[in-house]
Amino acid sequence: MDVPNSPPQPESSSPITTAADAADDPLSSPYSSLNSHCFELSNLQDLACRGAWRTILDKVARSRSHSLLSKPHEHLIYLTFNVLALVKLRRYSDAQQELQTLDGEFESKQYLFESYTDHYPDHAPGSMIPFALRWLHAHLPFTLGDRQLSLDRLYNLLHFIRESKLSPSRDSLGEISKTLWKKRETFVINSIISHHLSQKEFRVCLHLLKGEVSGNKDPFLVSKLGYVQMQYGDLDGANLSFEMVETSMEGSESDVSLKNLVNRNKALMYLVAKDYVSAVREYDECIERDGSDAVAINNKALCLMYLRDLSDSIKVLESALERVPTVALNETLVVNMCSMYELAYVNHADTKKTLSTWIARVAPDDFDASCTRI
Repeated sequence: MDVPNSPPQPESSSPITTAADAADDPLSSPYSSLNSHCFELSNLQDLACRGAWRTILDKVARSRSHSLLSKPHEHLIYLTFNVLALVKLRRYSDAQQELQTLDGEFESKQYLFESYTDHYPDHAPGSMIPFALRWLHAHLPFTLGDRQLSLDRLYNLLHFIRESKLSPSRDSLGEISKTLWKKRETFVINSIISHHLSQKEFRVCLHLLKGEVSGNKDPFLVSKLGYVQMQYGDLDGANLSFEMVETSMEGSESDVSLKNLVNRNKALMYLVAKDYVSAVREYDECIERDGSDAVAINNKALCLMYLRDLSDSIKVLESALERVPTVALNETLVVNMCSMYELAYVNHADTKKTLSTWIARVAPDDFDASCTRI
């Protein structure tokens, strides 16, 4: 029912970058640009944010054919964008072939900055493999049907982050870099949990999350524990987890995302109790704070549908697509809207065709147009 939550956002940190930060994560330095780190990286970043994955494939191919990449790490960054674009376009076999062009293991010497002193005379030692490439390497087997290999690689990636980047013995990591790697750690944990949830392995998820929240009271992780407890049938445990999140933010100036998290958690408890009116009230508070909260928008519409108010539920989703198309245009929301069209209109096929035409004009390259069920 929920649109998947984003991984928890890192706490805001000082804009001042230490030498350790700049050395470990060059992109975090305020004194350099994306393009100074890699050839036309800002252009690739912009294309990715707009979902222009086919254009990225063309740009990578052109850069390679014209020998525009002069340093080893630039080749790895462009390869990462290429693999990501292929995965987004669901060309998984092509993505696998692209990954197989890499020689040796990620930790081999050929992927270390110190192995190329002529290119990086002043660079701190370490790996030039982007984190995104490590994650894609772990995720790709799942798309090709090998779930166990994917899980093994995700657990190995989690171990790598904790032992190589977040180990207490590593004092050289700057605060900005530490925050970034904590965010990546949470992202990998969420990936692992999603794999287990897809197979209804609730006990494994509970074990993982309880172990995490015992030392990390991150409100998003605690909420995730509550969601799993709900699916497992432990409503009392879920309620306690949600109360823990709310209590942890009392008396503090929480940002909008955290306030909305509390309201969405309350709304879920109302949904389970079939108190849809109260759930709508909680989602309204979320939308009033942040008009682009896709989870609140989607779930408010579903609650209105359960209340037999199909007209208003359709209006909620259509309004969101008009106001914030880049956020609201996801397959879950569109599937729900098409289901409502089918229930509300006799000529729903024409309505869905109009929607499909609009989607084809504004959607990113990776949007699955089949979700309109035309």
